[in-house]
Amino acid sequence: MLIISVLMISVRIELIFINKGLTLTHLMTPTDPADLDLEALPGHFIRRLQQIAVAVFLQETEPFGVTPVQYASLQAIRRTPGIDQRSLARSIGLDTSTMAGVIDRLETRGLMVRSASPDDRRVRLLSLTDEGQALLGQVEPAVLRAQTRMLEPLPKKEQQTFMRMLREIVKANNDLSRAPSQD
Repeated sequence: MLIISVLMISVRIELIFINKGLTLTHLMTPTDPADLDLEALPGHFIRRLQQIAVAVFLQETEPFGVTPVQYASLQAIRRTPGIDQRSLARSIGLDTSTMAGVIDRLETRGLMVRSASPDDRRVRLLSLTDEGQALLGQVEPAVLRAQTRMLEPLPKKEQQTFMRMLREIVKANNDLSRAPSQD
C-alpha cells in the first residue's frame, strides 16, 4: 500500500512538472548560486572517481612503474603496430603535446621505438619492443585487479549498467574534449 501511495505521489509530481514545462534539471538547478551543492554535480563525482581510479591503478601497477596513460599508449600501439604519434593521441583521447612526452618516456625505458614513415619522413611510426610486449603481459593482471577494485562496491548487474552509461556519456560529449578520442 505504501509503495502504491509513493508511486501515486510521484506520478502527481511528474504531472505537475510536465504541466508547468519543468524538468528534473529544474530540481537540480538552484536559483541562488550559494545553494549549489557539490553533491548534486556529476562533474564533482567524475573528478573524484578519476582521482580514485588513478590511485588504485598506481597501487596495483606499482611494481611495473607504468601510469594509466602509458598503459593506454602501450595497449593502443600493440593493437595498431606502426601507428603514428598523432593517431595514437587521438585513439586514447590525449592532446599531441602531452603524447610527445609520454612517447619519449616509453622510448627511454625501451618499451617502444619510433621509426620514420616510408611515405613521409616527418611522421614517426610507433612499435612495441619485446620489452614493451613483455611488460604488457606482466602488468595486465594488475590492471584488471585495479578495474575490479574500482567497481567492487556495485553489484555485477550495476557494474555493467555503470560502464554502459559511462560509455554513452563519453561518446555523447566526446567532441567537447580538448582532445577528442577517435576510436
